[in-house]
Amino acid sequence: MPVIQPPSKVLVSGANGYMAMWVVRDLLEHGYSVRGTVRSAQKGEYIRKYFADYGVKLELVVVEDITKVNFAALTEGAFDEAVKGVDAIAHTASPVLTTGDMVEPALKGTIGILQSALRFGQSVKRIVYTSSGAAVMHEVDQPTTFTEEDWNLQAVNAFEEQGESASDFAKYRASKVLAEQGAWSFVKEHQHEISWDLTVVNPTFVFGPAIHEVADPTSLNFSARLFYDHVADPAKSDEVARQSLSNTLYTWVDVRDIGEGQRRALEIPEAGGERIIISAGPWSWQDFIDAANSLDPPPQLSEPLPKGNPGVGSQHSCMCYLDNTKSQRILGMKYRSIAEVTRDTFADYEARGW
Repeated sequence: MPVIQPPSKVLVSGANGYMAMWVVRDLLEHGYSVRGTVRSAQKGEYIRKYFADYGVKLELVVVEDITKVNFAALTEGAFDEAVKGVDAIAHTASPVLTTGDMVEPALKGTIGILQSALRFGQSVKRIVYTSSGAAVMHEVDQPTTFTEEDWNLQAVNAFEEQGESASDFAKYRASKVLAEQGAWSFVKEHQHEISWDLTVVNPTFVFGPAIHEVADPTSLNFSARLFYDHVADPAKSDEVARQSLSNTLYTWVDVRDIGEGQRRALEIPEAGGERIIISAGPWSWQDFIDAANSLDPPPQLSEPLPKGNPGVGSQHSCMCYLDNTKSQRILGMKYRSIAEVTRDTFADYEARGW
């Protein structure tokens, strides 16, 4: 029997985000009710309009500061009210790659929602926390396969040694590791008090069409902006051709597969207590460029497509390969292809007039 099933209510934190909007959509399409958190009423207006057909199945609540934590019940926690009456939680809200402190906000936001669920989430049966492939893999000098047993302690060590002088990438990766480790430690510490279990999903580079509020390509999130810049922007063509990406560095996943994976992780009993990599496979920018140039009919964009070095993408090794076997075995995931994500992403660009 599923851990939850429709018409259960799921709390989705950071509901207006790139990934979170697809999580909300997948849940609503499968008959669930959703309570989404946003940082302001204004940020919720677009979501409400986008999902207007679902009426009362979607509820939005404002959580202005996710780092507001009720440690030792001394203060009110950011999610104390939001967790009441929901059957499960999909925690997707977390600091993105930026400048400044990323570790403390990520840790507080994660522990904060778990603390609120412990104190006020009497009906919660499962929490699915979106961590990152950055918490799994680390920099290597030869092709390496990573599994759920691996941790990016390299980034943590760099952050601990360099502190605020560490690079933004090191801080970002360290924030993902420390926040996830904090979540597992919290569950272990309170295992006899909680009524729910925890599942962590670790997606890799996320590409695919956007359904959240986006004004223009510059307002896309980090990975989606990278995709646009390298696959749709001809100004990047020479750069791709020059670099030829001597090695494919990482793996990728379609944002819609994250939505499906989150729902499956909420439903499937065997996912409880598991750390699960969500990844479709290796990629290079040239793979996506070639797929874009193979579209028939070709997309009608404002600029011609980059060409790069056609055909060289498949010649490269993947330096950091994240093994997705567990996601297929436990969640039954079947991932979208490079051709599919490219086709649908460019259809999105075309519809937006980019």
